[in-house]
Amino acid sequence: MKTVEAFAPAKINLTLHVTGQRKDGLHLLDSLVVFADIGDHITVTPASRSRLTVSGPMAEGVPVDGRNLVLRAAELVGVTADIHLEKHLPASAGLGGGSSDAAATLRALSEMSGKPVPDIDALLTLGADVPLCLHPTPIRMRGIGDSLQAQTVPQDLHLILINPRVPVPTGVVFQGLTQKEGTPMDAAPDPHGPDWLDWLRAQRNDLERPAIDLQPIIAQVLTALRGLPGCQLARMSGSGATCFAILKDAETKRHSVAILNQTFPDWWVQPCRLNPGPVRNL
Repeated sequence: MKTVEAFAPAKINLTLHVTGQRKDGLHLLDSLVVFADIGDHITVTPASRSRLTVSGPMAEGVPVDGRNLVLRAAELVGVTADIHLEKHLPASAGLGGGSSDAAATLRALSEMSGKPVPDIDALLTLGADVPLCLHPTPIRMRGIGDSLQAQTVPQDLHLILINPRVPVPTGVVFQGLTQKEGTPMDAAPDPHGPDWLDWLRAQRNDLERPAIDLQPIIAQVLTALRGLPGCQLARMSGSGATCFAILKDAETKRHSVAILNQTFPDWWVQPCRLNPGPVRNL
């Protein structure tokens, strides 16, 4: 067995429709998910017992015990290892950081040991986002995360992610959602055609309103993004507080990042593209 590294990219919910709630309390979703070329890094090394260490600019406050999905993922696959998490993504940010870390750990441990990754029912015990994070490519996620369908989206999206450094607990946001029987996404047009962005604008994130009620600063983030020159769409990702903007081109994105960093120096601002596969540091 050998040391293995894996990339845990940021998950971005371009849409998030809540379409119902089951009797067991789990919400039914319909979401178009993409992954960014920025994220965390996982390194696993064979060991007699599992241990987690954390470094990186977002390491503070990250638990290194059984509360962390990384260790729960190792237990699920049945492999012990020294696991190091280099943390770049903010926690409780609507970017699926914990789920992506867990999925990257599963991929790395499977490569290291030769043991298969558990099936989707087992993965869902870790969380609804873990199965879709296992293969970080554009996905339409429906149900409780048990229905995954590969999607094609424009590859030239110029994205900015911004988080005002406030945590937003997912469960609390769902509790604040008053309408839990929303419509699913509309059928998407050709992603290479001129109507795709118009279609995306017509979709929604149903958690945006309850997240703003919990953390009003999210409305300020969205206003700042929508006021950027060349902003084609701004929306919250997941349960927040991270929001994304799609800019018209690379130069506009660079200019917008400079504006945001100057205007909001304490906020987390990251330009990104869609994850092409290779690891890329922030």
